[in-house]
Amino acid sequence: MMIIKNGVVHTMADDGEKLVDIRVTDGKIAELGHNLNQKNCQLIDAKGLHIYPGFIDAHTHIGISEEKIGIAGDDCNESTNPVTPGLRAIDAINPMDSAFHNALSVGVTAVMAGPGSANPIGGQFACIKTDGRRIEDMIVKAPAAIKIALGENPKNTYGENGNMPLTRMGTAYLIRDELQKARDYYLAKKNAKDPGSVQTDYSYEPYLPLFEGSIPLKAHAHRLDDIFTAIRLAKEFGVGLTLDHCTEGHLAPDLIAQSGFPAIVGPSLASRSKLEVENADFKTAGILHDAGIRVAITTDHPVSRIQYLPLCAGLAAKEGLGKAAALRAITIDAAIIAGASDRIGSIEVGKDADLVLYRGDPLEISGQALCTIVGGNAVINKL
Repeated sequence: MMIIKNGVVHTMADDGEKLVDIRVTDGKIAELGHNLNQKNCQLIDAKGLHIYPGFIDAHTHIGISEEKIGIAGDDCNESTNPVTPGLRAIDAINPMDSAFHNALSVGVTAVMAGPGSANPIGGQFACIKTDGRRIEDMIVKAPAAIKIALGENPKNTYGENGNMPLTRMGTAYLIRDELQKARDYYLAKKNAKDPGSVQTDYSYEPYLPLFEGSIPLKAHAHRLDDIFTAIRLAKEFGVGLTLDHCTEGHLAPDLIAQSGFPAIVGPSLASRSKLEVENADFKTAGILHDAGIRVAITTDHPVSRIQYLPLCAGLAAKEGLGKAAALRAITIDAAIIAGASDRIGSIEVGKDADLVLYRGDPLEISGQALCTIVGGNAVINKL
């Protein structure tokens, strides 16, 4: 058990910040209040510090594109087949990737991690904690989304070798054709009087949570037309969607808002390395938020390094998102978009005790993370 005393608690729930103590029991937030019973508890004095829920990056390739290892540690893209829904992030994530320690050092306690954007349909993302040695012990939700990709990356991966997709039309066709077959399979199983009468097809089993509504498509889309193609496909099949990167979203925010889908914006702290990101700007998140779109911030690690997530949120705040929304974009709004807000993203009784104690403002370069707690354990402690 643990008691964290004397800190300013930023709950990221509707009740804002509080001067309260936190009791942690069995890895969960058990109580918020004053004069809590300290018997048999580890005490952490947070006087002069600010306490936040652990930060969340809603789109990464951490542990899949490993730092410092090169090709031996790159398991991000299965670029031998453009349609690979059965790929699972948890089969590639290496918890020993040094980036996990970097994440914890600034208070990033959870991430969405999954395959890259070479394939029109790339596989299954997982929402995981950033502390652990065995992936099974780190999972918050898996699968958490099915990755699709539009734009330059699928074209550049397959077009030159004579295989689809060569064009954006080809990319959308492959996604549409696959989703149609998957929906037919889902409906056949759902409507069968005898469930055993429908032969199990493992090519389409990964789509069942998608059509049941428990996970969304996770769409890599930078250019505005690709964003609208992703929306079109999701609406056509009646499934959930997150707009990942959404780089040109600021060019038509009201139209995107009409879709009702959230955006995961970034990596804005990266070079404009290809045509479809020529309009990348830290102002995008604020413009989308002002249009009524739920927004998260991503580093797209390792495109930008994961320890710069708070800095990216700070730069987005400076360019129009504002501090309150920027904090939400790496806490509760990121958790909602990841489908994991029942466990992470805010400091509330019953949720996981994932916390970070800061001296100063985490959105400022001078902010210092002094203690990171995951599941009630102080995994980084400089107090």
